Amino acid sequence: MTPTLRHTPPLTEAEQECLPGATATRRLRLGTRASELATTQAGWVADLLRARGHQVDLVPVRTEGDESTASLREIGGTGVFASALRTALLEDRIDVAVHSLKDLPVAPVPGLVLAAIPEREDPRDVVVARDGLTLAGLPEGAVVGTGSPRRAAQLAVFAPHLQIRDIRGNIDSRVGQVRSGTLDAVVLAAAGLTRVGRIDEATEVLPFVQMLPAPGQGALAVECRDDDEAVTAWCAELDDPDTRACVEAERALLARLEAGCTAPVGAVARLGGATGPDSGGDPRGAMTLTGFADLQGRATRHEVSGADPVSLGHQLADLFLADLASTGTPDPAGAPTAGADHAGNHTTERDT
Repeated sequence: MTPTLRHTPPLTEAEQECLPGATATRRLRLGTRASELATTQAGWVADLLRARGHQVDLVPVRTEGDESTASLREIGGTGVFASALRTALLEDRIDVAVHSLKDLPVAPVPGLVLAAIPEREDPRDVVVARDGLTLAGLPEGAVVGTGSPRRAAQLAVFAPHLQIRDIRGNIDSRVGQVRSGTLDAVVLAAAGLTRVGRIDEATEVLPFVQMLPAPGQGALAVECRDDDEAVTAWCAELDDPDTRACVEAERALLARLEAGCTAPVGAVARLGGATGPDSGGDPRGAMTLTGFADLQGRATRHEVSGADPVSLGHQLADLFLADLASTGTPDPAGAPTAGADHAGNHTTERDT
């Protein structure tokens, strides 16, 4: 599922009021982080709501993750990007929050509901390298930037000739380090580049056989207060059942592993009969869930198929936990959890 996000001007207030079913008596306050990518994603969701007759205002919300330049391991992981938006929801400063789903902790927050997961953008990772090169074409010792332990762990498996440098920053700053010669390449999410209209800058798309994405990568989460029935119902119209099923499986894996947000875990679920680039779907109609984990320095992959998303996630997690037990560390807390929120608010990762 790779929808194209069209960059069209938002509807004017007069145009919104003329739409069938326009909710002129209530303007929805849609909260978003202030970055270009976040506001683009939020604007896309806002336009979906506007097309259904709702009036929507974007409300920028600053987060600790936006303010700090420290490593995610030092500031507590990707939960710092979601917590400020969730607080704004609970304090009734906004009506709707839009998150990158991979930033969202797997533990639910009392009082909030995940009203919609719209159709997913391409979940794969891409490379932006100097001179139009691929990772295989980079010379021995070339430096690749990423802030994601998941990406670093998988690069170590299929591209051991490269050096990995921990970086942070938005798309501009990361790609800028390649253009300036500071780095030879960076690895980014295809979805992020697509949403800001820069996917043509990618020099390579990494197939799932090499690089599995973060659970939920490429998907957006639309969150509301659970006692606001009207807004929840309006947002629920944006939900894509196939996308929700896939990310439920991926996040069930993460929750069962109790992996922290910086733990090297990747996963992608694909529905049977899927088509499109790198779909790899099971023609029998089952869901296939493929995962990667680097537990105690042991990188492994497993794959399971079945019909129930949550059960699949748990089955796959149990395979990884069996691997971990074989190393003599049966407790899932023995997995790399630097930066984890030990209240159980485990997330995937934060790396654009």
